[in-house]
Amino acid sequence: MKNQILLVDDEEDIRDVLHLSLSDMGYEVFEAENGDEALRIFKETHPPIVLTDIKMPRMDGIELLQKVKLENPETEVIMITGHGDMDLAIKSLKYKATDFITKPINVDGLEIALRRAKDRIVTRQKLREYTENLEKLLREKTELQSRLSSLGLMIGSISHGIKGLLTGLDGGMYLLDSGFAKENQERIKEGWEVVQLMVDRIRKMIQDILFYAKERDLKWERIDALSFANEVAKVVEPKIKGQEIEFAKDFNSKIGKFEVDAGYVNSALINILENAVDACIKDQSKTSHKIVFSVRQKKNHILFDVFDDGIGMDDETLEKLFTPLFSSKGDKGTGLGLYISNKIIEQHGGNITVKSTEGEGTLFRIKIPKMMPKSAKDSNDKAAAG
Repeated sequence: MKNQILLVDDEEDIRDVLHLSLSDMGYEVFEAENGDEALRIFKETHPPIVLTDIKMPRMDGIELLQKVKLENPETEVIMITGHGDMDLAIKSLKYKATDFITKPINVDGLEIALRRAKDRIVTRQKLREYTENLEKLLREKTELQSRLSSLGLMIGSISHGIKGLLTGLDGGMYLLDSGFAKENQERIKEGWEVVQLMVDRIRKMIQDILFYAKERDLKWERIDALSFANEVAKVVEPKIKGQEIEFAKDFNSKIGKFEVDAGYVNSALINILENAVDACIKDQSKTSHKIVFSVRQKKNHILFDVFDDGIGMDDETLEKLFTPLFSSKGDKGTGLGLYISNKIIEQHGGNITVKSTEGEGTLFRIKIPKMMPKSAKDSNDKAAAG
């Protein structure tokens, strides 16, 4: 709390005496000889306490009290009154004056009035801190409840997903066992492919759970966007082979560099591309499909487009697409993949937009700034740490 006080009195002698006493009490004193000057000084210095005479020419103490309270309702105002001004003193209390002292001013009485004013300021500050802490605790409790609720849903979703993956593993191992027993190479190959697929899905599920449980600070690095896009494509291409899906790359060779956490954005794009693969596989209305992965520059951003002519999505699915624990893949998804991809892109100051038509296909557009301001990076890191 600032140990400052504004002293207002039209009599210079009284101001001199009070200034000395207040300085001895440890206050920094601002002086004014009338209400207009007092308001000007008050707006410049914002002292927590005002000590003013109740009777002054032009603007009296009551009017000054009202204007000070209008400027800052929490300012403590102590009125100085004469013996015949008791009605005015009582009136000042109705306008929320803190206290009043009578002339001639007794130093002990002044100290008591000032102590009361300071006690009110301290009490109000403690109440404010208590209220803020209480609000913070309520927010934390609400967030914890929401987190626990999400955790419960996630555990249920994951348990259901793991059950499906284990069933798939059992099927793959059965094919392997029977293939080895009968020396049937075709069945051995089929069983091994099923096992590989299930292990890949388990690995992805674990990565999603780890990301959801704890975000890490981004590790920024400046990289070539074209090379980065090619690396993403290399990961996805083997998963497309044998699926009757054409994978086309449309890369602008002059897009230059951008600053990202390469590992994180790589995961986000792969997730979206795998979503496109699943949409094509799920679409039984066509004999073949196409996925187009394109990269280009637009002003100070890099745009990644992922288009597929797969099954598409209805409006309800589109609306919930980036909601945690929502999945349109049944046992094959945890409901975290696209939610996590969206969070990764948002952490990079970018965004994802989606256009889709049922039966026709989907376009994901990922927009990432080529470089984020340092302040934005620091803000993201603090948010992740929190």
